[in-house]
Amino acid sequence: MTENEPARPTHAPTAAPVPVPVGDRNIHNINARTLRTLAHPLRIRLLNALREFGPATASGLGERLGESSGATSYHLRQLAESGLVEDAPELGKGRERWWRAVHDGTMFETADFRTHADPEVRGAIDVVLHETATTHAQEMNTWLGTMDEWPQEWQRSWDISDFKIRLTPELAQELSEKLHAVVESYRDRVPEDAEGSAVVRTHLHTFPRPSE
Repeated sequence: MTENEPARPTHAPTAAPVPVPVGDRNIHNINARTLRTLAHPLRIRLLNALREFGPATASGLGERLGESSGATSYHLRQLAESGLVEDAPELGKGRERWWRAVHDGTMFETADFRTHADPEVRGAIDVVLHETATTHAQEMNTWLGTMDEWPQEWQRSWDISDFKIRLTPELAQELSEKLHAVVESYRDRVPEDAEGSAVVRTHLHTFPRPSE
């Protein structure tokens, strides 16, 4: 799952098609059509920004992402055509146009996009997966470069770990499902305005490696 991922992902988007508990959240199942629309690095970044930071104008998103308002406006309209973002007219003044994400996160409705008969779909999933991996790496590098700006409590509570265990494909999926469930169990436990709280990004990567 991806949400602004990332907040799934991206959220992101993680892009692994693993069923997870979503509670009352509005999670969008990506199909081949919307996948083709999403498969553009700027569109993924725009969707992630709207999910994480809330409604914004094309110019505001341009400033946040270092892009021109013309580019962000065009790609927002493309996302809107696939139902991923929508107008927020109640926020605008005059000719000002605000946009918001339609969904809280994204899941892929099939695990077979990379073997799809349409080469355009196969190419689209590769774009989304590689952009998601790039975003995860950028987020971690940003944290490593700015952690000294955070209170000591946060500097003691972060984590970067990796593990090597031998599993079957079935057990690997079971592991992913259980880890997703653990993360979901912490959702909504802290109010938005809780003192000392922050949005925490948690990345999950599970994949096989050669034994030799």
